[in-house]
Amino acid sequence: MVRIILFLLLIALGAAGASWVAEQPGDVVLLSGNLKISTTLPRFVAGLGIVIVAAVMLWAILRGLWRTPARLRRNRREKRHARGRHAITQGLLAIGHGDSTAARAHAEVARRHAAQDPLALLLEAQSAQLDGDREGAQRAFHAMAEREDTRLLGLRGLFIEAQRADDPVAAVMVAEEALKLSPSSSWASHAVLGFCCAKSDWTGALRILDNNQSSGLIDKATYRRHRGVLLTARALELEKVDRDLARQSVMEAVKLAPTLVPAAVLASKFESEAHQVRRSMRLVETAWLAQPHPDLADAYAHVKLGDSARQRLVRVETLAAKAPGHIEGALAIARAAIDASEFTKAREALAPFITAPTQRVALLMAEIERTEHGDSGRARAWTLRAVRALHDPAWTADGYVSDRWRPVSPVTGRLDAFQWQTPVAALPSDKGPAIESSPFEEAMLATPRRAVVLEPPAAAPVESEPAEPVAPVAPEPVAAPAAAAAQDNAPPAASVEPEPAPAAEPEPSPAPAPSPAQPAPAVAAPLFRARQDIPKAVPAPIPAVIPIVRAPDDPGIDEDGPPDEFAQQIGPPKAQAGGWRGFLSRWGGE
Repeated sequence: MVRIILFLLLIALGAAGASWVAEQPGDVVLLSGNLKISTTLPRFVAGLGIVIVAAVMLWAILRGLWRTPARLRRNRREKRHARGRHAITQGLLAIGHGDSTAARAHAEVARRHAAQDPLALLLEAQSAQLDGDREGAQRAFHAMAEREDTRLLGLRGLFIEAQRADDPVAAVMVAEEALKLSPSSSWASHAVLGFCCAKSDWTGALRILDNNQSSGLIDKATYRRHRGVLLTARALELEKVDRDLARQSVMEAVKLAPTLVPAAVLASKFESEAHQVRRSMRLVETAWLAQPHPDLADAYAHVKLGDSARQRLVRVETLAAKAPGHIEGALAIARAAIDASEFTKAREALAPFITAPTQRVALLMAEIERTEHGDSGRARAWTLRAVRALHDPAWTADGYVSDRWRPVSPVTGRLDAFQWQTPVAALPSDKGPAIESSPFEEAMLATPRRAVVLEPPAAAPVESEPAEPVAPVAPEPVAAPAAAAAQDNAPPAASVEPEPAPAAEPEPSPAPAPSPAQPAPAVAAPLFRARQDIPKAVPAPIPAVIPIVRAPDDPGIDEDGPPDEFAQQIGPPKAQAGGWRGFLSRWGGE
């Protein structure tokens, strides 16, 4: 609308000017030497306008002719650039759907028509990566790193190629240069942070973490957690070197991350050494409520130096009550009860977990059996059951299981990656039971502990034992695991209460049932008695010479004796003649 109004105003002004010129009287005279030109004013103005228009048209024609070559070159360049852009678009699309051949062809076209385009270099690098041409990809990324506008992108590509080539030194150098160029680059800061953690440069790692927080790469909660992890790692490293700096670091770490188990354990240790028992207990309790852990239970038990085993047991029971029903609390109580010789409490604590025990539960039960009653048989059964029992939680990160906490993952270099959890490989599946108990284990665990009971002899005459010494007989192999219960040498149950038998003495064999009419003489049970469940057979004669049977891993003794170097034959042995000569020689030698 505005343009129309302006156009009408210009037309009105032109018409007003033309009417004004037409109304002016008089003539216009031009004198140049002897030349005299006289005309009216309207004609002069019209002629002047024609001359100006002609001059403008002539100038436009000459200017167009002068600029025609440059225009042709520009048009050709624009067409080439359009072809290059089209090739770049099609090449990136080909890379997107994984067509390496088309991507390589479009990359060649883009390099011919748009060599200076940054996207052409990117297409060439990505097509080379898709083809597996690492040298070509590195050349393209080097070319991008030399340009000002694509330097960071080229460094990123070189970093990825160095990681693929398993060259951590080159990767870290590229990441450090990229971090100098752009401090807000997340991949460069994470790479340099992981390298500092790998070489235990905790001060440098803390500096990079502060830079990430100021650049806005991580939020405040993540920053506090990661800083606590790094401070804990530095404190653990300096615990025996610089205890003051270690104490300062771990105290700051436990303020930033109060639920971090290693920080709470180490801080509790330092507070306990400084006789700050209440503060030490509060640190452990805070971490225990978030994640019960055996290290926390051990630190809580020894929070006060010089306490007896029973005092430690009472303290551990208090800590376990803060997370009722948790297996770590039960294990901690059982451990402290065993140390205090309170085996009943230990059994009661482990009772809810005996049906499907973990390895630590089975090992603690084996220790209870061995320590309380000296029952090595049941202890071995629990130890054998621990081999196939469920795995206990461990420090796990990215599928890697460690026996101790680490600040970074050795697989990916990720900070604060280790978690206290059951390893994935140890989780039960639906293809079979979690615990595969054998009949031997069931028999050993189901059989009650036997006691040595002296029974009166039977009325029938008992054959006396031979006076001469009996030759040792090799033990017979067990036919099946289920026969373990039948091989028990204990007599049938009587009115006399059983007493625990010492582990060193062998159990007596069963004796015939006594007659109630006869008194029971005080005669000790014989050491060896015949078994009632196996029929008697004629004993095999004992050979005069017992053959020596070697163990599978015994190399034995060289029975040939030391070799005689003079008795050895010098030179190759003489071959026996064949044919009829050989037959005659053998026939004559007989």
